[in-house]
Amino acid sequence: MPFNFSSLKEKAAKCLEEGKKTYKEYDASKNETSSADTAAVDPRAVATIPAEVIMISGCKDSQTSADVSDVTTFQLPDPAGKAGGACTSTLLQVSYKNNQDTSKDLSFREVLMKMREILKSERFSQIPQLSSSRPFDIQKEFAFVPENFNGTRRAVMIGINYVGQQGELSGCHNDAKNMKEYLMDVHKYPEENISMLLDDGYETSPTRSNIIAAFKNLVSQSSPGDACFVHYSGHGGKLEDDNGDEADGYDETLIPVDFLSAGQIRDDELFVTLVGAMSSGVTLTCLMDCCHSGSILDLPYAFKADGQSNEIAMQEGFNFSELMDLACMIKNIKDIGDLMEAGLKLKDIYQRFRK
Repeated sequence: MPFNFSSLKEKAAKCLEEGKKTYKEYDASKNETSSADTAAVDPRAVATIPAEVIMISGCKDSQTSADVSDVTTFQLPDPAGKAGGACTSTLLQVSYKNNQDTSKDLSFREVLMKMREILKSERFSQIPQLSSSRPFDIQKEFAFVPENFNGTRRAVMIGINYVGQQGELSGCHNDAKNMKEYLMDVHKYPEENISMLLDDGYETSPTRSNIIAAFKNLVSQSSPGDACFVHYSGHGGKLEDDNGDEADGYDETLIPVDFLSAGQIRDDELFVTLVGAMSSGVTLTCLMDCCHSGSILDLPYAFKADGQSNEIAMQEGFNFSELMDLACMIKNIKDIGDLMEAGLKLKDIYQRFRK
């Protein structure tokens, strides 16, 4: 087949214009400053994360979470026993009592700061944090469902006690069940739209394949206007970074019940399967009660309840490099060699993120 350089040139020109447009939007956004609620969204965030994603995590990447032996000290409704995770328990103490919403007049910032106060009083060193896909006003009312909501609510709840394994936990089933009650009572999630994954012999087992399948189902079922919630309570870990996208050299992980045979779930896979795959117009809220959870969803904006931060901000050094490298590469195409280099980069990103 003869080489059609005219067609190639036409496609290159189109790529060039798209690259210029993206780069100009990004370049302009860097010079704009305003409050978190009106700040210009970095176009790289929109390109990589179409949905509105919020994550509340129990600790920074460098910290470990904690398994609370007796949640009665946190005064939460406990329909399933006497143990729970510190992050889940403190959130419920602040926001849920006697099956009622106790956070109606509290902002996101106030809820996280109250969580930190409780953890500190119980001698936990964890610092809760909130991260998001967009600039986010942490002073607005604490809620898991947007204002004027008229879509469908769906949730995936995962609790892993690792029954019979070394490192067995005792509170993760309780976490999932307590959060389910909270979602139903306060945020009006219908029970039939809540998927439970527990290693209790009754619910769907939280194996690696079942967790990934639950995330994929959540994504495929959700449409613009819907509100989704994901709760994970179990072990979190770190593995040596396998593709060079982590500043600290490690991928954060979720540890499924069958991790010894099936492996851990890296943050890159979570991004591809859940965060980056969710449709534009969907609101996704996640509560990650596990070790090393600070950036497990790879969200660009963050607020830490450390008493020093007053608003959410772009995380310093957040890695958008692959997508922006591609945009810059397209912008500077001058000859067939540049075009081939850009094509190879695009192919590499496509193969790793389109599964």
